[in-house]
Amino acid sequence: MLRYVDSTKMGHVNHGWLDSFFHFSFAEYYNPDNIQFGVLRVINDDIVRPNTGFEMHPHKDMEVISYVVEGELSHKDSMGNEHTLTRGQVQYMSAGTGIFHSEHNWGDKPLRFIQMWILPNKEGLTPNYGDYRFKFEDRIDAWMPIATSVGNAENDAPIKIHADANVYASVLTQGKTTEFKVEKDRQAYLVLLEGKVIVNGDVQLSARDALEIIEEDITITADQESHLYLIEMQKS
Repeated sequence: MLRYVDSTKMGHVNHGWLDSFFHFSFAEYYNPDNIQFGVLRVINDDIVRPNTGFEMHPHKDMEVISYVVEGELSHKDSMGNEHTLTRGQVQYMSAGTGIFHSEHNWGDKPLRFIQMWILPNKEGLTPNYGDYRFKFEDRIDAWMPIATSVGNAENDAPIKIHADANVYASVLTQGKTTEFKVEKDRQAYLVLLEGKVIVNGDVQLSARDALEIIEEDITITADQESHLYLIEMQKS
């Protein structure tokens, strides 16, 4: 089963310094029929103006992954980590018993990044942080593994999360086709970050659109160079 998620109907708020699109209920956007998708609780598509950002704030009992689409994301947290990431790079936090962090754009161009929250399979974990500077070419016309569950030996993704979920990114060149298999009792959430694609021959996605996929294999064809982000998980 496929369900198209139209970006023009997502939650949206523009604070001037921050322009956010919410895939699920978050902050000012509340929809009781759109709280989460399986263990996927939050996907926020954030655009942050230069020399602004999120000041120090807390997280608890959540697996947090941030994927930089463009610009520079500067992270600082209560464990002493302080790093700046650029296009295609990823940071990860297991918030566990509690962590404070800030996210800023100290660059001279807008920052766009995807912040994703995944519900952990256990509460009270020891907080942890990591960041990964993936080679951008590793995702060209391929599904590059970003994250997988702790103990999953079949997936070589460098980020290990405390949830039954797998995260991938791909950049599909114009005219290319790729497939993704969603097995029985599994589901996936596909976000088109940039570009335009056709899924299974008839579902058209434009930038920021998404697709819920339940127990169905998909074939994706790029009408133009397209940047994809996909989270695969146990069916809810």
